[in-house]
Amino acid sequence: MDKLMKSSDIRNITGLQPDEIKKKGQEPFEYWGPTPFEARKAAVAKEKGLHDKRTTLKEAVDKYIKDGMNLGIGGFVNTRVPVSIIHEIIRKGVKDLTLSFQSTSLCAELLAGAMIVDPDHVSIKRVELSWWGYEVIGIAPLFRYLVTNGMIQLDDYTNYGMSVRFKAAAMGIPFIPTRDHGGSDMELVNRGRMIECPFTKEDVYLVPACHPDVGIIHVPVADMYGNSRIFGAHCTCPEIAVAAAHTIVTTEQIIPTDNIRKYPNLTEIPYPAVDALIEQPFGGYPGACYGYYWFDMPEFQEFRGISDEFRKTGNKDKLKKYYDKYIFGCETFDDFLATRPYNKLKELRQMDGVQPILID
Repeated sequence: MDKLMKSSDIRNITGLQPDEIKKKGQEPFEYWGPTPFEARKAAVAKEKGLHDKRTTLKEAVDKYIKDGMNLGIGGFVNTRVPVSIIHEIIRKGVKDLTLSFQSTSLCAELLAGAMIVDPDHVSIKRVELSWWGYEVIGIAPLFRYLVTNGMIQLDDYTNYGMSVRFKAAAMGIPFIPTRDHGGSDMELVNRGRMIECPFTKEDVYLVPACHPDVGIIHVPVADMYGNSRIFGAHCTCPEIAVAAAHTIVTTEQIIPTDNIRKYPNLTEIPYPAVDALIEQPFGGYPGACYGYYWFDMPEFQEFRGISDEFRKTGNKDKLKKYYDKYIFGCETFDDFLATRPYNKLKELRQMDGVQPILID
């Protein structure tokens, strides 16, 4: 549509009176994570000099992940998702999480499953998102279970809306105007606000900046300082990394800084945004990582099948067995990968089709 609808037109779609819509704008607002001021203070306090940020997953998670945090999850649905970090977070245990992401599947489902298996070890309090599901594989059963049973609080945006929330935070501004959400039910399911534009006098929808306490990102390559290259879709990862007060990055491969400097325009996440770096091959498995490996669809289907069985029956024995064997029974993510046949991982590399990447 050429112009956003006025609030007076919304009743035709939602059945609500304009005054009912306006009440939302009178409610006090609370950022579900650091405020813009707090996030800026954290960014200013970071060490700006070049220093080696290589560490282990366990050390990074122990240092940065705490109860009650807002966790910003990078990647898109099943693409370049930070699964290895999620495994370590579950092993550690963290409660009252807020999850912030554009679109994801397994990362959020793994946390949800851990909460179902043992809510005293892992728990999710609320989620701000645009999509949580497996796309072609189907809906996310554990998300459906948590929502149906009123176990989490939701703040729902469009794909674009959630992306620009991270963009606003990365820009250091407390909100950003959008041309979607308004004039539809989307205006009723999130904490944005409709205002009159001071310049055009038309309605414009404002969405609040989203600053995670910790962003978790998986990238193809990075140098030891955290300068990261992303091939294929960026999946809002640069914005999440800069928006977060702290960022943990896993990478398929650490490359020399001289290679980074040879093509500086390929650096999508600059080193000041990165607090911890872990070299973790197949760190997004069973998701895909452009230039390295394709999706392991049977793996997704297996976990989703176990999750859906729990949703339908309430019996969590198979779900618990999965966590006991593949997460709590593994000291590291490499130990988890070792439970998968080498031929499967080799096939996923071949299925990627050797997508073009530049690491030299």
